[in-house]
Amino acid sequence: MRNIKAVIAYDGSRYYGFQAQLSPETLPTVQEVLETAIGGLLKEETKVHSAGRTDRGVHALGQVVHFFTESMIPVDKLANAVNQHLPKDVHVISCEEVDMEFHARKSALGKHYQYRVKNTDITTVFGNQYFYQYPGLLDDALMQQACKLLEGTHNYQGFCSAGATVKTFVRTVYYMNMRRDGDWIIFDVYGNGFLYNMVRIMVGTVLDIGLGRKSIDSIPQALATQNRHLAGRTAPASGLYLCDVYYRN
Repeated sequence: MRNIKAVIAYDGSRYYGFQAQLSPETLPTVQEVLETAIGGLLKEETKVHSAGRTDRGVHALGQVVHFFTESMIPVDKLANAVNQHLPKDVHVISCEEVDMEFHARKSALGKHYQYRVKNTDITTVFGNQYFYQYPGLLDDALMQQACKLLEGTHNYQGFCSAGATVKTFVRTVYYMNMRRDGDWIIFDVYGNGFLYNMVRIMVGTVLDIGLGRKSIDSIPQALATQNRHLAGRTAPASGLYLCDVYYRN
């Protein structure tokens, strides 16, 4: 038996999130596609475990999964072999054999998410499944200040959607930054873990502050009271990318 760690990229536009659903024939998921491809190649029933269950419409540049196999296919040939069985919107970047104790989620030390915004009043019908169009004049300096207020170790329940089943809402955001390139605004968020819709709510809050819909004081208030109504809107899934998952070397 071998434990294989794989780094995956996918376009989440047509998938109902990463995690397999009860009706995969009507609700396609990334997990179901991967398990079908890997299992078909290896002629084994395969269970894929991910570093995070990205939501419907969320993309990944560096999702990490692991799976167990009895197959002796050389690991350096495995990624290319699996890709022959995958649709074009899911791609295995690399595979490596790891210790049997390795778990894509439980072994992770942190994650990097990126959120992409197109700040323009000109509506486009092309490519908007890959970003969030947010019109209006934004205060970039104020948004940078807002990002810094969201860093640190806090109870982030006020930045979590209802329905989360977790033992604790305390998380650490190591770094949150925004940068502008013309109409494009890119948010980068690094943390040890994230709650349900947490990154999307953080980004939505910062954007609302930049537009003047929310006061910058709403961030410390939401962190202190865990009141979801004090934070901003939930930015749509289309702009969110899981970029990297970090592990101990």
